[in-house]
Amino acid sequence: MKELFKEIRPRQLGFYKARNKIDSLPHNIRKRSASVCLLFCRWAQFFIHPLMIRDAIDREVEAVDSEYQLARPSDANRKEMLFGSLARPGHPMGKFFWGNAETLKHEPKRNNIDTHARLREFWMRYYSAHYMTLVVQSKETLDTLEKWVTEIFSQIPNNGLPKPNFGHLTDPFDTPAFNKLYRVVPIRKIHALTITWALPPQQQHYRVKPLHYISWLVGHEGKGSILSYLRKKCWALALFGGNGETGFEQNSTYSVFSISITLTDEGYEHFYEVAHTVFQYLKMLQKLGPEKRIFEEIQKIEDNEFHYQEQTDPVEYVENMCENMQLYPLQDFLTGDQLLFEYKPEVIAEALNQLVPQKANLVLLSGANEGKCDLKEKWFGTQYSMEDVENSWAELWKTNFELNPDLHLPAENKYIATDFMLKAFDCPETEYPVKIVNTPQGCLWYKKDNKFKIPKGKIVVLFDIFVNILTHNLAEPAYEADVAQLEYKLVAGEHGLIIRVKGFNHKLPLLFQLIIDYLAEFSSTPAVFTMITEQLKKTYFNILIKPETLAKDVRLLILEYARWSMIDKYRALMDGLSLESLLSFVKEFKSQLFVEGLVQGNVTSTESMDFLKYVVDKLNFMPLEQEMPVQFQVVELPSGHHLCKVRALNKGDANSEVTVYYQSGARSLKEYTLMELLVMHMEEPCFDFLRTKQTLGYHVYPTCRNTSGILGFSVTVGTQATKYNSEVVDKKIEEFLSSFEEKIENLTEEAFNTQVTALIKLKECEDTHLGEEVDRNWNEVVTQQYLFDRLAHEIEALKSFSKSDLVNWFKAHRGPGSKMLSVHVIGFGKYELEEDGSPSGEDSNSSCEAMQLTYLPSSPLLVDSTIPITDIRAFTSTLNLLPYHKIVK
Repeated sequence: MKELFKEIRPRQLGFYKARNKIDSLPHNIRKRSASVCLLFCRWAQFFIHPLMIRDAIDREVEAVDSEYQLARPSDANRKEMLFGSLARPGHPMGKFFWGNAETLKHEPKRNNIDTHARLREFWMRYYSAHYMTLVVQSKETLDTLEKWVTEIFSQIPNNGLPKPNFGHLTDPFDTPAFNKLYRVVPIRKIHALTITWALPPQQQHYRVKPLHYISWLVGHEGKGSILSYLRKKCWALALFGGNGETGFEQNSTYSVFSISITLTDEGYEHFYEVAHTVFQYLKMLQKLGPEKRIFEEIQKIEDNEFHYQEQTDPVEYVENMCENMQLYPLQDFLTGDQLLFEYKPEVIAEALNQLVPQKANLVLLSGANEGKCDLKEKWFGTQYSMEDVENSWAELWKTNFELNPDLHLPAENKYIATDFMLKAFDCPETEYPVKIVNTPQGCLWYKKDNKFKIPKGKIVVLFDIFVNILTHNLAEPAYEADVAQLEYKLVAGEHGLIIRVKGFNHKLPLLFQLIIDYLAEFSSTPAVFTMITEQLKKTYFNILIKPETLAKDVRLLILEYARWSMIDKYRALMDGLSLESLLSFVKEFKSQLFVEGLVQGNVTSTESMDFLKYVVDKLNFMPLEQEMPVQFQVVELPSGHHLCKVRALNKGDANSEVTVYYQSGARSLKEYTLMELLVMHMEEPCFDFLRTKQTLGYHVYPTCRNTSGILGFSVTVGTQATKYNSEVVDKKIEEFLSSFEEKIENLTEEAFNTQVTALIKLKECEDTHLGEEVDRNWNEVVTQQYLFDRLAHEIEALKSFSKSDLVNWFKAHRGPGSKMLSVHVIGFGKYELEEDGSPSGEDSNSSCEAMQLTYLPSSPLLVDSTIPITDIRAFTSTLNLLPYHKIVK
């Protein structure tokens, strides 16, 4: 089925929805062997004797339509759909590969097409055993798994027909429309140039991976690279190049090679020069030919990553293996998509030599294209224009143009690890991290890895502009470490700077010291400062136009006192900041600090102390004069149902987000665990009622909320204004919660105990890799709670609960004194009205440039049962603040 999934409909209805249903089940169901066996039986029947009930098909069509509506505001999806439309007529890539209610329901009905009959025909032709592959992962024995698989899946029919083959549909983009310049109006605020080539299929060269070799060089960020040159010109911020090796980018009819560059404002004005730089680099590679040294360096890096990889999520792993079985011979199922096996310069050169300007497709995304694009893509409504490449550049690219002396191959990588010996303990072995340094300037928590036994370590140790410029400054010198599987991340946390470093311990100190050196000697030029601040404006804007992130921002702005909202940050940037103010801030920031760190992995305690010592010695800072809190104070919501209803900021987005939140308060660890148990009970019926039966939206979920130590729970539905008014959805959530109360009251003791046992088993599950354990321990450090054995305490709490505890806990949040907050971010569609009372059905890419919250009044549906919030600052200024709270007892 892989070919079918990839090449006809990448999101084919039956399989995609079946998997989504599995993923939507509560985590405990997926963890238990007996339940998994039962689930397999049910899932197998989908392929053996699918019910295909007509009304169930209609509900699934609504789910597909919701998925399509969620995808419409995505620039990546819009660009992919536009790119597919350039294929020759009749080629599968030219089809609408998302599907919506129009194509799956309304259009067939108008044309007297029986969707149910067509679906059965589709199943009979394509859902055949000899097309399929199956992967099962479990702690059960191989004999047991083989028995299960034989019993459960052996009845899948085999139609005996040849496997679908699309190999004859080659060169789909060998058309005059492909080798053009396309200007596109994006949804987000971004300038980007994407250069794409359509190549013959490359799957047969998987042992060489020629496109991986080329993309490694094109995407390099060190000295002599495309991005290094463009950054110095202040024309670009990021570059991504290559081929995804699956589906849309590589199949049996073609492969694509793309280079996508995020441009600055100045880079947008010079996009032809940017493209010329890319072509100069590729010409340099073509002239030099493939280099064995570079191939072997990439090969070594991939080998290291493969042999010391962390265990992945089982669902992701079996899915990947199942795909690999469609693509590679038996001996390469595990390695075919990861390793480089053979150096064949002629194969690399053949692919490389096709990457010439005359065969390239150029797509230029920018809001500046608004008003210049007279064409519209059919399915996503993307505004675009098509034109020939400017004649002077087209003529230049036909000639033997000069190479750029600033572009050259990367030097040998000094960060590639070669020492993988496990270190001996130099202190007593402990189950949890222990504090080994404690001074007024900082403290350090340490734990030697005695479980995963791999040669990796992880050090976790305001600053958006500062951190972005620091990241920019590090991009070139730290890039070699990055490609050698040493990862680093700088995070502007709410209450401080976080540095995370991870990878093979052999060369990890080199990278950590490099970061601290650049932090100590921080500087910025006016050009870089301007470039980063302009890009940060776009980043804030792009976050705010997503309904789900705006809803989160609004909810936390209400709950967390003294929080700066994303809108506040955006306005501050728009008002203007100077380089001098930044440098002054950084100097003051570095003068007084408290450094708290965690070192965990294949590192001795002595080596761990060296990390903290290097920070203290290099930065030479004074201790903080007073202890700083690491969390916000949270407002105490008044009793009643409060509603904050705001307009989404993208007028072309129909998606709405509805979250109903119940505040509990400053609670104990036992009560937190009880809330987790409650939400786990809620997951399946919530999904069944709000999505499956009511078809309110694609994303539906309950969540246990820990807001700076204050407990609560919420139910969220992502819906569309083209289908529902948000207040209808809010009332349906209330309807669900009312029915859920009855459901848990009628819960049998056996069902209750089964769920408790499932949650206990979930908490008892071993960490699959070092990163999971480190993340859990780091959360204890960064929140200064230090309850490293939290899971053990939660398990003990679970063992003490009765069904009445659960029922009473739920009722306590639902009575007359309940503290309830609804946050609605309203999309644009016929079920939501504009201020003049007309439907808000505008279909455009425009967004609210003012970037301010537009509060909307309640409709008659909720006006009598809710208290409106029409000014967040005014509302929260009257509320009590709950004391700082940590959930440790």
